[in-house]
Amino acid sequence: MNKDSIRNLGIIAHVDHGKTTLVDCLLKQSGMFRDNELTGTCIMDSNDLEKERGITIFSKNAAIRYKGYKINIVDTPGHADFGGEVERILKMVNGVLLLVDAVEGPMPQTRFVLKKSLELGLKPIVVVNKIDREAARPEKVVDLVFDLFGNLGASDEQLDFPVIYTSAKKGISRIEPNDPDQDMTPLLDLIVEKVQPHDGDAEGGFQMLVSSIDYSDYLGRIAIGKITRGAVNLKNSYTLIKRSGDMESFKISKLLTFDGLQKIEATEAYMGDIIGIAGMKEIDIGETIADSKYPEALPVIEIDEPTLSINFSANTSPFAGREGKFVTSRQLRDRLFKEVKSNVSLRVAETEARDTFKVSGRGELHLTILIETMRREGYEFSISRPEVLMREEEGKRLEPEEFVILDLDEAYMGSVMESMGKRKASLKNMIQAGEGSLRLEFVVPTRGLFGFGSEFLTMTKGTGIINRNFHNYIPYCGEIASRISGALIALESGKATGFSLYNLQERGTLFLSPSEEVYTGMLVGENSKDNDLVVNVCKEKKLTNMRASGSDDNILLIPPKKMSLEQILGFLNEDELAEITPQSIRLRKRFLDENERKRSSKLQKVS
Repeated sequence: MNKDSIRNLGIIAHVDHGKTTLVDCLLKQSGMFRDNELTGTCIMDSNDLEKERGITIFSKNAAIRYKGYKINIVDTPGHADFGGEVERILKMVNGVLLLVDAVEGPMPQTRFVLKKSLELGLKPIVVVNKIDREAARPEKVVDLVFDLFGNLGASDEQLDFPVIYTSAKKGISRIEPNDPDQDMTPLLDLIVEKVQPHDGDAEGGFQMLVSSIDYSDYLGRIAIGKITRGAVNLKNSYTLIKRSGDMESFKISKLLTFDGLQKIEATEAYMGDIIGIAGMKEIDIGETIADSKYPEALPVIEIDEPTLSINFSANTSPFAGREGKFVTSRQLRDRLFKEVKSNVSLRVAETEARDTFKVSGRGELHLTILIETMRREGYEFSISRPEVLMREEEGKRLEPEEFVILDLDEAYMGSVMESMGKRKASLKNMIQAGEGSLRLEFVVPTRGLFGFGSEFLTMTKGTGIINRNFHNYIPYCGEIASRISGALIALESGKATGFSLYNLQERGTLFLSPSEEVYTGMLVGENSKDNDLVVNVCKEKKLTNMRASGSDDNILLIPPKKMSLEQILGFLNEDELAEITPQSIRLRKRFLDENERKRSSKLQKVS
């Protein structure tokens, strides 16, 4: 394979516009696989969490051979919280497919990923996907995409983008919206024609920027990137140039190239190809691997800074160590610092408390994916309420602001507008999105969106759609109303009884069922009033040998409220923690003893 026969392509889009389905379709129609080799949908989403949530979280590599060309395809995440993955992956490719839904058109994350690709000088191919939907409006969507290119300052060459219309689910494409259906051959031909081969010195010394990291129990860390200069083989020695400028020589133990969905061993590879290299002791994303005779570093990948932080700490509840495999602060520290090596948007810092670590990420989803991954691995720990990361510029205190798009029925507009007003949101646009449907566009401080997702779904009876993306840093907005309801707190340790829960139902919303174990200071429900209330959920019914009318009525319990991790992060107050274990998620007060809580509250008022 020479450089002219290699095409490196990234696929970018807003979440759920069909990137992974399109990659599946291209793989299936490439002729590289037998019919029974590729089964199911979203084949590239190999991680359990990706399959459950139906979103791409980690970028993936695949390669298609077509008419003598090798097309390296990189599937990128569509959610804004994983923008760090998108930014570094774009360094590996020479062209991008910008996928846009034929009904929804460009969305917040479309703007974000397109801006990054335009800044790198890439020329996108626009794919209008889902043309088989009833409300498809392909011509209008192309106009909206053109406007977006113009707003983002695209060059004349970038504005002259090719367009193709597809339904990845059905495996069809059209050159014009009303043309007869064809297979994906026109799209593959367009990729070969429009995506430029890598432009560099094929005869120079080997050079590669590490854009991704893989791990193997047998090979250790595998550096993945595009060969930007020269060629690589197993015979020569190479130098790893670290971010600090330090250099370390090594021999390649395994050289891997991509073929279909597999990594295959190779003895050599040439400029423009995407490869994996094993043999280094330690390596980080953004570092350079070069020929030892020409150890020249490439520019380090710069990633947008995190906007949100959560404190992770060792679990100190009375139930600590019951369900987790890894429970000590040392194990927690090692796991978090290991994550930083492959998760470039994440930051981990030690705090004054030895068992607490400040973890900063790009958003709630970014951090909840890490929390969920760790609990599935057997880790047990506590997390605090999220905090936004402030900036200081020219003596001003700045906070992150998000651009939010809400799609909802007109009937729910009043309550949604009222809620957004309390969160200090500014309405930027209101669009009629169909009969009885509206699209509202807001800018709102990130702090104001804590817990809004679940509230929005409740207000719209599950029919609303929310999309959000980091927008800007703005001057600090002052206090924003947080949770207005108090908590129901367990008085003593023991097992919850149906008798107690039945009598407490009128006090608020309960989080647990009969026979569940509780401990002093644990949150067992949400109070309907604004104050915290200590309650006894372990109280049993007094038994008597005297008959009394009405004393043996059936107990009818309302099902307990079960919250997702994202909802829990929005629910927590500053004096509360979430206890995360492989089997359970419990809410608790930071200070379990009531007297300690009162003492701490008085000290805060004095200070």
